Amino acid sequence: MARRKKVYKKSWRPDPKFNNILLGRFIGQIMLDGKRTVAERIVYDALDIIHEKTKKGGVNVFEQALKNVSPLVTLKSKRIGGANYQVPVPVVGDRRQTLAMRWIREACRKQKGKSMAEALAQELLAASEKEGAAMKKREETHKMAEANKAFAHFA
Repeated sequence: MARRKKVYKKSWRPDPKFNNILLGRFIGQIMLDGKRTVAERIVYDALDIIHEKTKKGGVNVFEQALKNVSPLVTLKSKRIGGANYQVPVPVVGDRRQTLAMRWIREACRKQKGKSMAEALAQELLAASEKEGAAMKKREETHKMAEANKAFAHFA
């Protein structure tokens, strides 16, 4: 008999402006205290700033940034014989995008002295060019996984 409860697939609403499901998910990640309209304004302002700076579509830059920041492996802590090991595990499915969105969001929130829209635009532009704090987090995770690949057989 299964020990875990059944996990149901979450359905996401696409964003109202571009009808993009990824963007709808990201707006949900940015949202605080259920204030979706504030989150939408932040994301759309950031996409407008990106469009003004690069003349590429803001959504295209957003999708490229997500693709670049998405991790391939992550570390999971496993307790084996009284010791904890950081075991590298491949990241699959929606978890890759979720981690990428979270890292971009946290990188933006750490930037002080700018509006959230400006910080988000800057971070998305940097991530689309494989730079920035979110990209650094991904590289750091991959380095840790590489260093601990001796424990991969515990996965």
